[in-house]
Amino acid sequence: MDDRQLLDEPHQDQDELREHTASIAEEFYRGFQAVERIDRPAVSIFGSARVREASPVYASARATAKLFGEHGWAVITGGGPGVMEAANRGCKEGGGLSVGFNIELPHEQHENPYLDIELTFKHFYARKTMFVKPAEGFVVFPGGFGTADELFESLTLIQTGKVLHFPVVLFGSSFWSPLLDWVRDRLLADSMVSPEDLDLLTVTDDPHEAVQRVVASHQERSVAESPHSPEKADAQ
Repeated sequence: MDDRQLLDEPHQDQDELREHTASIAEEFYRGFQAVERIDRPAVSIFGSARVREASPVYASARATAKLFGEHGWAVITGGGPGVMEAANRGCKEGGGLSVGFNIELPHEQHENPYLDIELTFKHFYARKTMFVKPAEGFVVFPGGFGTADELFESLTLIQTGKVLHFPVVLFGSSFWSPLLDWVRDRLLADSMVSPEDLDLLTVTDDPHEAVQRVVASHQERSVAESPHSPEKADAQ
């Protein structure tokens, strides 16, 4: 039973449904095992699979990921072409750990050749969990529906407290500005979101600023969680 059958058809065969549910659980387990191999701070980078190597977006993603690699970080992507390839490539060039969580699609999204850790998923929901679990932040480059889905899922998880507050950096001010205008002019104006929800986002066109935003947040949290931090001392 594939996802289309699972989502579209009644479940007449309970044994088949139970078997499919077990296969989903096994995919989560294999994903968590792959995440356990990430031995350093990690950032998840999203963006379009359709971006070509000659694109400025490709160059920016590659440069940003290279800086993360030079900081000793891991970079996690969807493992495919476009922005994903650029980020994995830059990470390896910077000496970081390059991770790709790919997905089986009808049009056969291929793995890029710059991966140290890779795993291909059948189910989007299992795959997307692995982007979040090890991440200390997200950097989101221009992209389509999949990129927007990953962006808003990240914001929802942070807003609802399902994951710790970590930075979400939107790279490319001209691309993201219309979306942010809509959030401010409609969602915020109509009280669909709170003013502090906008603080979840940072917009930049500078790879150094994107990296610094994520790395600094991680460092601040590490200090706060240290047993020798002032906050911990006061609590004791």
